[in-house]
Amino acid sequence: MKTVRVAVTGAAGQVAYAMLGRLASGEIFGPDTKVILHLLEITPALPALEGTAMELDDCGFPTLGGIVMTDDPMKAMDGVNFALLVGAFPRKAGMERKDLLEKNAEIFVGQGKALAAKAASDVRILVVGNPCNTNCLIAYSNGRDIPAERWTAMTRLDHNRARSALAKKAGVGNEAVTCVTIWGNHSNTQFPDFTNAKINGKPATDAITDRAWLETEFVPMIQTRGAAVIKARGASSAMSAANGALDHVKSLVTPTPAGDWISAATISKGEYGIPAGMVFGYPCTSDGQGNLTIVEGLSHDEFGKAKLAATLKELQEEREAVKPMLPE
Repeated sequence: MKTVRVAVTGAAGQVAYAMLGRLASGEIFGPDTKVILHLLEITPALPALEGTAMELDDCGFPTLGGIVMTDDPMKAMDGVNFALLVGAFPRKAGMERKDLLEKNAEIFVGQGKALAAKAASDVRILVVGNPCNTNCLIAYSNGRDIPAERWTAMTRLDHNRARSALAKKAGVGNEAVTCVTIWGNHSNTQFPDFTNAKINGKPATDAITDRAWLETEFVPMIQTRGAAVIKARGASSAMSAANGALDHVKSLVTPTPAGDWISAATISKGEYGIPAGMVFGYPCTSDGQGNLTIVEGLSHDEFGKAKLAATLKELQEEREAVKPMLPE
């Protein structure tokens, strides 16, 4: 039986709680693969993590091969094939975005170094903890022994949100909506691209002809969906965030269906005029072996170009704010 080691940081948190049972169950890597979970937490959260581990044991999953619990990033990343960096410093009341960036920079410097020092040679990394694009940039910059194409940040939650919203508006099932892209930052500047999306194989704008709705309702709804969930349930979108992360991993290990693509933030090589080295949301396809390829040749109208420029500007400002944490 094959074995895969998966690191999850912030493992006692709500997103990880919605994720760990599904990782252990065989859903992601199949019934013939044992999953060993490497769970990283801050020291005060280790007792709560012990409780989560007890629950995982109590599920009796035949595919759960073991659990490593630690507050040491070096131990957590030792030999892992996948690293899901979920834990991040949460934004507190009155906190400026710059303060949040700096707090998280400290966490992701250490995790980037630990991954470079200890992870398996085939490791694939997904940064989920926000601000995930810039956290990914920090971790990658401090873990450059791992090739740039192995590092990704999560836009799959936004992708799933956009797909569902378009399907609902068009009165079709989610499966009818393809070629959705989340461009740029996982923030309220992201561009959920309806112009290149398809519904039943045809341009989405053929099925949804109300351009004003697409521009003034759909785009802001996806950009601010996380805040709307918090307002409605009094807590963040843990279940859908966990699901987006797991969908991302499934897409890494399963080839993308022909004629479709997924959304992922990857390290730019200059595609679509984005400066090389930025962690930017793109349309991607997967070969099923852990490798993503950016879909080239898509075009943007003036509305789309303006949205791309706005989200790039925000990412450049974030990069500037954490520059001291980025080794040359």
